[in-house]
Amino acid sequence: MSLTKTPICDFGKKAENFQLKSTENKIVSLNDVKGKNGTLIMFICNHCPYVKAVIEDIVNDCKILEKEGIKSVAIMSNDTKNYPEDSYINMIEFHKNNQFNFPYLIDETQEIAKKYDAVCTPDFFGYNSNLWLQYRGRIRELKDLKPIRSGESDLLKAMKLIAQTGKGPENQIPSMGCSIKWFK
Repeated sequence: MSLTKTPICDFGKKAENFQLKSTENKIVSLNDVKGKNGTLIMFICNHCPYVKAVIEDIVNDCKILEKEGIKSVAIMSNDTKNYPEDSYINMIEFHKNNQFNFPYLIDETQEIAKKYDAVCTPDFFGYNSNLWLQYRGRIRELKDLKPIRSGESDLLKAMKLIAQTGKGPENQIPSMGCSIKWFK
């Protein structure tokens, strides 16, 4: 497990298009998941302890955000040969077991993770209605891999602000997690 933190938000950077296979065996593009008031693109995986620590928060926040006109999508870009826990079959189980209300996509070539400059799991990219990046921070504080649940998460507050104003918060605390498992 290699702890990695996300870089600061590159405000205004345009979202990159993708066409990836979902755990429901459908091809999903950026346009399919674009929300009226914003779009949340998350890079996660099945085995990372940081993702496991916040997966309940992720699912709950995404359900709330959907009511705010924000759609969400999760992308798994890890090397599944060397990390079989992240295999497509295990993604299907992870999606089902955690009752995702958003598509879970596999980035088999890692091309999309590279286009987004994703570095870790979880890595959150919050876009406004124009698909301009406004948030690249954490979901919430963790202490000993346990979420500190005091009020709304940083991610939820930031995405609600984006839905209302089109702009993310100036101050953002980086997300941290396991580095993406790149092909060797």
